Amino acid sequence: MAFSGLTQGELSELRDAVRSRLSWDSSVTDEELRQLIESELFRRERTRQMTAAERKAAVMRLFHSFRGLDALQPLLEDQEITEIMINSHDEIYIERRGELSAVNVGFDSSERLEDLIQSMVGRVNRIVNEASPIVDARLPDGSRVHVVLPPIALKGPTVTIRRFPRNPLGMKDLIEREALSEEAAEFLRRMVTAKYNLFISGGTGSGKTTFLNALSQWIPSDERVITIEDAAELQIRGVTNLVSLETRNANSEGKGQIGIRELIRASLRMRPNRIIVGEVRGAEALDMLQAMNTGHEGSLSTGHSNGAKDMISRLETMVLSGADLPVSVIRQQIASALDVVIHLSRYRDSSRRVAEISEVTGIRNGEIELSTLFRFEETGERNGRIVGRLLPVESLRDQRKLREAGLIGREGP
Repeated sequence: MAFSGLTQGELSELRDAVRSRLSWDSSVTDEELRQLIESELFRRERTRQMTAAERKAAVMRLFHSFRGLDALQPLLEDQEITEIMINSHDEIYIERRGELSAVNVGFDSSERLEDLIQSMVGRVNRIVNEASPIVDARLPDGSRVHVVLPPIALKGPTVTIRRFPRNPLGMKDLIEREALSEEAAEFLRRMVTAKYNLFISGGTGSGKTTFLNALSQWIPSDERVITIEDAAELQIRGVTNLVSLETRNANSEGKGQIGIRELIRASLRMRPNRIIVGEVRGAEALDMLQAMNTGHEGSLSTGHSNGAKDMISRLETMVLSGADLPVSVIRQQIASALDVVIHLSRYRDSSRRVAEISEVTGIRNGEIELSTLFRFEETGERNGRIVGRLLPVESLRDQRKLREAGLIGREGP
């Protein structure tokens, strides 16, 4: 695979040559390292056939291999790239503006990629090895990293990096991108302000974290908020009294693991006004529901599902995975805890939109009942983009919290 006029083998030789010229007992500044790389390039006849642009790119690639994240560095610096998918050391794909494509860059070897993985996960006190080959981590810029090592990954070390914008999208940005209507945004603003418990559901890449960040802009600045995540990626703005908690993997001796369940229980002793659980995947769903049911109103969370109704069923399954409770009791917990479910979808034109907003109205005939408040209706396509609107369907039934917050009169809206 070629990069900037040089093959991976030639880049590896150059890197070794530069490394041999570095003094082991003295530090080298960034500028000195660049000059050393440039001089090594000029010493080789191969550089005579390179254009100025190729030479500059080769210098940066070598520099990043010493001081940055090697082949990943230029990809991470491209703000249009939202996902980086490393299938093996010489097979990398990216997502840009919703489209997947292969990139003509790679690592020298699986060993070089694995060294970089160890560096990334080590920065956030994570461990990944043959005995524990799967891990979630994050980069200093907040990007989420998921790693799978051999023997689980058959091609070699596999890494998926989810990028997040430096300036998170606000609700106004989402409205401009037609992710939801102004009417639905105003409704959700009132829900957050009045401390309704909201749950965001959706598939992978549907924008759940982005939407949760946008909703959090309406949390009053004088409240105390606790966020709980596997790998910290939420970007809560406007709340100064904020505590962010992150899970911890077990150490090499299998000790010291702290999961989301423990963090939720700990957060209850930290005097939170609201608790935000980045994502629920398993038995911690019960702890989240119990927190919502014990005075921590206005809490937020997300989960994977195909729809609002499906999310309710998945929550039931999650709770059952960690507690031997009757289904009727679990459903009562869910119906009491959740007020509104917001379902996001990623459509065939790669757009991310609010597909449905539903109110949890209670239990009827043993089943949790949902009332659809808004639903996206597709009307056609224009220039390859789906055209449609998020339309109101039913009115909110439970308006108690709106009245208590003074957002409507005692007699109604």
